[in-house]
Amino acid sequence: MQVVSGAPKTGVLLVNLGTPVSTKVSDVRKYLREFLSDPRVIDIPAVFRMLLLYLIILPFRPAKSAHAYRSIWTKKGSPLLVESQDLVAKVQQSLGNDFVVELGMRYAEPSLQSALQKLENSVCQDIHVVPLFPHYSAASTGSALQKIMEIISPKWNVPSISVKGAFYDDPGYLDAFAQVYKENTTDFEADFVLFSYHGVPERHMTKSDTSADLNYCLQDSKCCEVMSTKNAFCYKAQCYATTRGLVKRLAFKEGAYQTSFQSRLGRTPWIRPYTDVVLEELAKKGFKKLAVLCPAFTADCLETLEEIGMRAKEDWIKFGGADLKLIPSLNSHPLWVETVAGWILKK
Repeated sequence: MQVVSGAPKTGVLLVNLGTPVSTKVSDVRKYLREFLSDPRVIDIPAVFRMLLLYLIILPFRPAKSAHAYRSIWTKKGSPLLVESQDLVAKVQQSLGNDFVVELGMRYAEPSLQSALQKLENSVCQDIHVVPLFPHYSAASTGSALQKIMEIISPKWNVPSISVKGAFYDDPGYLDAFAQVYKENTTDFEADFVLFSYHGVPERHMTKSDTSADLNYCLQDSKCCEVMSTKNAFCYKAQCYATTRGLVKRLAFKEGAYQTSFQSRLGRTPWIRPYTDVVLEELAKKGFKKLAVLCPAFTADCLETLEEIGMRAKEDWIKFGGADLKLIPSLNSHPLWVETVAGWILKK
């Protein structure tokens, strides 16, 4: 173990989901195996999850996903990894030498294990964990925090851990996304704006219900309009709250925007409305120039660059639209760096 002299430093662990190490089918298969084996991601009995994974998903999906990853891969590598590393470097620069900032991916590399080991080697007695997921989901934030606790709990010297909770309505996060929108639409006047969030199965929503009788979530079309103790952990309600916050900052008019959900997998119901369905409906209504924000993603990745920036754009044109502009994620925008560093300093 590396011995570090001087005053103890404060550790910062920025957490993102993960990415394959390359676009090789074997590497994509390895990544999908780890990701989809997580019982918080596919929350069905283990035997059925393994049958689904090894008989249906892994024999076929890796080749298709590898092709998609190749379409967005850069000379530096995976956009998600590159952007996340850039954010780490800039947050480190902002915080200074009294802090050690590391990146940990829930799946693949750099792993949470390796990131926590680096913080341990730096003798960080306090560690601030920042899951870079604005909206709480058991499959993202919940899974990452569970893994972190599993890694840390057996250690003899257990550091003090603080966790940044969901920040779907955080002013800094919202201000940064609003600024990114403004900067990327100076020469693009959209006649409609779509807020497209990553989807989750409906059963994840009902399992997150915190109402007294556990019978609130998805029982009413208006249940997501206001945040309360009944839907405190509701991913969908948090997404709608983000939309409201951004609409207010960007002064969008009623009827000129909508919220939808993308990336559904399998045949079970996922939260609606679905992005691909909404695209066709909007085109039929005569909208031509569409701007799409993806506020669930703080760094550009396969779901933004390929699913929306390429495939959704192709569909939009096919449906009769004229142009679709994907608004970049926060990545390492100065306001986003300032926001993340500010969270740590406030601790």
